[in-house]
Amino acid sequence: MNVLAAAGRNASVRTGRAAFGRRRRLRSGLLQLASVGVGLGLGLVVPELRRGPSLPARPVAELLLATAFGVLGAATVIFSVLFLVVQWAATTFTPRLTLFRDAPIVWRTFAFVIGLAVFCATAALDVAGRDEVTVIVPAVTGVLLLLLLTLLRGLLLQAVAAIQLAPVLRSVRERGGRSLDALDALRSGGTGAAGAGAGGGVSAESGGWRSGGGAGRAWSTVRWPGDGTVLRRVDSGRLAEAAGAAGAVVVLRVSPGTTLRYGATVAEVHDGDLPASAVLRALETGAERGFDQDPGLAFRLLADIALRALSPAVNDPATAVQALDAVEDLLSRPVPERGRHTVADRAGTVRVVVPMPGREDFLRTALDDVIPAARNSPMVLLRLRTLLEDLRERGHDRPSGPLDRRLAWVDEQLDTGFPRLRDSLAREDGDGGPPAGNGPDPAGGDAGGRPDRR
Repeated sequence: MNVLAAAGRNASVRTGRAAFGRRRRLRSGLLQLASVGVGLGLGLVVPELRRGPSLPARPVAELLLATAFGVLGAATVIFSVLFLVVQWAATTFTPRLTLFRDAPIVWRTFAFVIGLAVFCATAALDVAGRDEVTVIVPAVTGVLLLLLLTLLRGLLLQAVAAIQLAPVLRSVRERGGRSLDALDALRSGGTGAAGAGAGGGVSAESGGWRSGGGAGRAWSTVRWPGDGTVLRRVDSGRLAEAAGAAGAVVVLRVSPGTTLRYGATVAEVHDGDLPASAVLRALETGAERGFDQDPGLAFRLLADIALRALSPAVNDPATAVQALDAVEDLLSRPVPERGRHTVADRAGTVRVVVPMPGREDFLRTALDDVIPAARNSPMVLLRLRTLLEDLRERGHDRPSGPLDRRLAWVDEQLDTGFPRLRDSLAREDGDGGPPAGNGPDPAGGDAGGRPDRR
């Protein structure tokens, strides 16, 4: 039974996003609202204090009003910096790089600016009708201004780091490393690709999943009912609870980072009647990928940076080499092969099966576009060769595996575009390559040492 939507197309789209999609915006809005409340409360409470020396109320009120309007200019600075950094990152690195835009310090500083403006305006109105006011009011204002300057300093320093190559690569590498570590923890702590917990009811057969109680049981297919979007995260715990209550097993056919198109198969429900809305509620979707459950995003960003550096318009192979340094650091981690992660309910029965990417997927994303793009850059080809050889020596590949195939691809690029360099590498590796010289090659090469390919 194909289930396209439980309550209509638009309702299903809202259901798929309701659990998580607006959490970030909600937290940002709540923070700003809380800042307004705190500023209003301080503006009413601080002028009522009677300790310490007193000052004439009128100049203090004027100072507060000037500060209230002045700090609003900081909001303009924040959004100006945000616009410039986002534009710079999109044109210099990749348009998928949103680290500074999503940085908490941006919205925390903006919330603090709003709260400080509300405090100053409220306190100014409160003291305007008085003759004297305690010195605590301007003192608190000065402390808050110092805090704002500290936040602005941190914001500007982070903005400067967001437009520099090394900090950007470090940030992407760190986030990707955390995602890979989380993926490895899931694999090592889960029940495996085809395993089942106590009382589990699903097993693997030829890459698919069937009911453990026999064939012929009713099952349904959940399809994406909305417009194209990106699966950012799966709340597998919540989905396992819903599946356990229905006595069903949910086998997801998509993993975080996948683009969901209208009518695409999202999941298959086995052994029970679980509404499509219950599955869609456990999916966080959005316009962009996220790092939380998507380790492939880090490889995508690093490959984008390397590809842009290798484009004829930029022609910056050293930047591509730095991006490949970060790629090797990520691939050197314990990255398992492609498989499935199973989630059990409280009784120990497997209720959710989530496909997980593996080393082959990350290699394809990180290297398969960079290798042909580097055909005119010996620096990048040599770095790719070193990367693949180092990973192979560390035991990250099986004989005739993906690393060997890509290493042969790189050697072919070197042999085609830079035969002298390839011959030099062959001599260094002890392969007995033909010597490069000005005389004829005894193996049939030309005077420059190029092998005869006729």
